[in-house]
Amino acid sequence: MTEQKIRVLIAKPGLDGHDRGAKVIARALRDAGMEVIYTGLRQTPQMIAEAALQEDVDVVGLSILSGAHNALVPAVIDLLRHNGQENVLVFVGGIIPESDIPALKEAGACAVYGPGTTTTEVVETIRREVLGNPVG
Repeated sequence: MTEQKIRVLIAKPGLDGHDRGAKVIARALRDAGMEVIYTGLRQTPQMIAEAALQEDVDVVGLSILSGAHNALVPAVIDLLRHNGQENVLVFVGGIIPESDIPALKEAGACAVYGPGTTTTEVVETIRREVLGNPVG
């Protein structure tokens, strides 16, 4: 019996040009056995939602360092839901003020990660939420 392969889309919405964190997370998720699609820099919410639909992903990870998270995260989530992807898990990583986290979660983000978050924490959260078990 083979385990379900979790499909994750990692995206950099907006004009932020720094993608080292996104690449680190993408690599860690691949190393954990997940299938990862990285969209690259400067993606619009529409581009991200379309890629998530085309790639039939379980999870979308948004990496945002530009400060535009309050606009971009809800826009991506709304487009995913509009496309019928209600079950797609969305997490956010980047420089996010603590005061903004509740609104992002209310918009539909399952987790918001800041500096110092371990890749193990991200992997375990995804496994728990998608498969129902924290360790593969």
